[in-house]
Amino acid sequence: MSLDEHSALIEQLKPLLMEPDFQAIFDMLTKDESNSTRFLLKMELNRISALCTRIIDLRDKSELACEEFEDGGRQHYLDEPAKESFKESMALYHGKYTLGVYEHVIDAHRRRKTKLQETGNVVEVSAPEPYIATGVVLGSYFNRSEERMNYSIRISAAQPGRNESLGITVDLSVGGARIRLPLKHSFNVDNPIRVKLLELSDEYYHEDLQQGVEYQIVDTETNSEYCWMRLKRVGGSDTLTQMLSNLIKGYKFRYKVDINDILVAATGLGFERHYLPHLPHLPIFIEPDADNYKITHKLLSRDNQQLQYYFQDEQDISQLPNMITGSRIKAMIDEPDNKDHTLFFCFTFHSNGRVYFYSATLAELKETKLLSLFLSFGSSKPSWKTLKLTYHAIDHRKSYKASILPGDDSCYSALTEAQLKRFSHVLQLIDLTDPQAKEHYLNWNGRSDKATNELKVFGQQKLLKNNVKLLSLQFSERRNEARFSFKTQVKASQGKKVVTGTTRDISSKGLQLALEQPIHFDRTAPIQLTFPKLQSIAGKTNLSQLPYRLIRERQSGSNIHLAAVMGHSPHIGVEFMNKLITNNRDKLEKLTEANSEMKELADALKNLLVRNLDSVPFFIEKTVKTAKLSTLGVSAHKNEITDLFAASASRPLEYNLASLLKDGRLKQDFIDPIRAMKHQTGLDYFELYLQISRQSLGEVKVKCVAPNEIGDTKAREHFITQSQNLGRFMALRVYRGVTDKPDLSYVRKEMEYITIHAHHKAKQLQERLWRIVGVGELLDITEEVLLRYPDLYQQTKLEPENSLA
Repeated sequence: MSLDEHSALIEQLKPLLMEPDFQAIFDMLTKDESNSTRFLLKMELNRISALCTRIIDLRDKSELACEEFEDGGRQHYLDEPAKESFKESMALYHGKYTLGVYEHVIDAHRRRKTKLQETGNVVEVSAPEPYIATGVVLGSYFNRSEERMNYSIRISAAQPGRNESLGITVDLSVGGARIRLPLKHSFNVDNPIRVKLLELSDEYYHEDLQQGVEYQIVDTETNSEYCWMRLKRVGGSDTLTQMLSNLIKGYKFRYKVDINDILVAATGLGFERHYLPHLPHLPIFIEPDADNYKITHKLLSRDNQQLQYYFQDEQDISQLPNMITGSRIKAMIDEPDNKDHTLFFCFTFHSNGRVYFYSATLAELKETKLLSLFLSFGSSKPSWKTLKLTYHAIDHRKSYKASILPGDDSCYSALTEAQLKRFSHVLQLIDLTDPQAKEHYLNWNGRSDKATNELKVFGQQKLLKNNVKLLSLQFSERRNEARFSFKTQVKASQGKKVVTGTTRDISSKGLQLALEQPIHFDRTAPIQLTFPKLQSIAGKTNLSQLPYRLIRERQSGSNIHLAAVMGHSPHIGVEFMNKLITNNRDKLEKLTEANSEMKELADALKNLLVRNLDSVPFFIEKTVKTAKLSTLGVSAHKNEITDLFAASASRPLEYNLASLLKDGRLKQDFIDPIRAMKHQTGLDYFELYLQISRQSLGEVKVKCVAPNEIGDTKAREHFITQSQNLGRFMALRVYRGVTDKPDLSYVRKEMEYITIHAHHKAKQLQERLWRIVGVGELLDITEEVLLRYPDLYQQTKLEPENSLA
């Protein structure tokens, strides 16, 4: 007998070798074989399951780069395909390095080399493209509430009017499956397919099995030979459900549990924890209100609170709802193709100790023919802001949770779920203000004969109380005290450095301070604080020269976070603040809570936000010699930025960033600035102008240039016009900053689950998250940038407004 004739049977028996009931299974599967055949099969299985001590060294045998790979104290040298073969075969032998593992790796390497030679490919291959980034899916995780097994059986798949295709299952659960079909199948992936589980229908007679089970195609992946489809079961009876459940339970300890979806979810959650502390935009959640909408909740990160505070008036009442009014939201949603409804312009006016807010959308300014006047007058004010508002409808058919492990409840508490169902959209308020752009907006001056007092129509009505709830993103390093919104004057000094500021928020042991002018304090020395306005109510308590230490600074030193320097004796400032908060708790607006009952709702709002990001987060990963931009965070919905960089990449979820990073810009614009920053300082940014054109063969060419490299205003206008003639102009704002250590506590449950079933994958993910040293995002600011060039904008976007020019 030749063992080659029984190779399929040997492959079937391999996963069962280490099982306690292997002998019974072996007897059952070989009952039709002769005694001599059974003996030879047993000998072969014993041989390949024997422990191996041989070292695999492919350094002089592979055309690919080989790296040191340690297993059980042995140092192998493997290329990337060989590593995958090694890990794959180790799983068959329950993590033991056997002769079967050794032979599988060597044989897979030989077959790969043979295939390269047969196809005429050059053996020597170039190094990987240095500017290729891979995508990590954020927010939209395929959650699974049941276990799925790596269970391979023969299937046939069919759709009405199309040819049947044969394949296999890769894994199987009661409610879904992952199947492999030939690449050239004829199916429409938007329609359901009917799958017959051939081996099960041979063993079990069941009507659903004979006729086939209907599945919906969730997503697909392909390579040069096969197409993998992830399926969700939409047909079949209860008895089929019971039969599949019993089957999976019976084979649970003989086949690997598939953890691919949980690994995808854990990866996305791990990367989002690097990004979210630095989120610079303000997420806003709205509910329908009669025929309009109203803001009900805002979500705070560490780096978006400056935007939140901009709208606080002299009474600490947020005037944001009277800028983002129901009618403005409705206009934006009713006219999704009109981006003029999404651009806002604001400034404030101070009179008799009160703060008045003025705001207008681009659409309103065009309609009233006050665009030139508002932009030129408003941009002359120190409080001038240009803002962008984006929105996405919330899909309530999806689970609000980000990750569901088998056996977990797929819902939050009833109260949280009820609140989430009331939201209709998630909005993001994005600050596009650039100090260098103000001079461009001043160029709108003299283009209108309107009187300044006509701008009164854009004055906001004053709100008399706060009616929007604030929730904070939860982080493992978050402040362990409740914070309250509170304004009072403070004098800060350190040596010869003296500056006056105003508190933004307070807790008993710390505070946030907005300084009248930027200043950089020494982190290693105490900062002395004096509270002149509070002294009048402090009695004999001396609120001067109280020691605090610098925790972090933002806005180039104009906004600082301080904590009390605690010694052996009580800190007077801590005692006073604690008493102030206790006695005025009902009057102070609470920004965050230490153990908030709203934590669950905040987590759900975070999930809704992340699956609807408009910007594209990126992550900088340290390497042996330097660092690279290795990863982009991608959402499920279409994004023009990722589409642009995906066009010149060859594989799904890969992005060619050469136009952004080549010619030394990776080091100059990303790595070096990030190395000079601290994670407490938040993000800074720079801007790029993109010229996008299509070549003769359909390829997309992207030219990225910094505005100051182009030249003066006329040169930039020429660049924009040329870009529009060649194809398209796009402007990007690139945020960048330093990450802190990974927040692994947030993905603890997922990591523990993965560790049980695939320890090496959990370890790889953890190491990958620790390698991330920088974070940022790419944001499309094209519409706002065009407004900086009045001559160009008036030629292309609107008629002159009673022009005097």
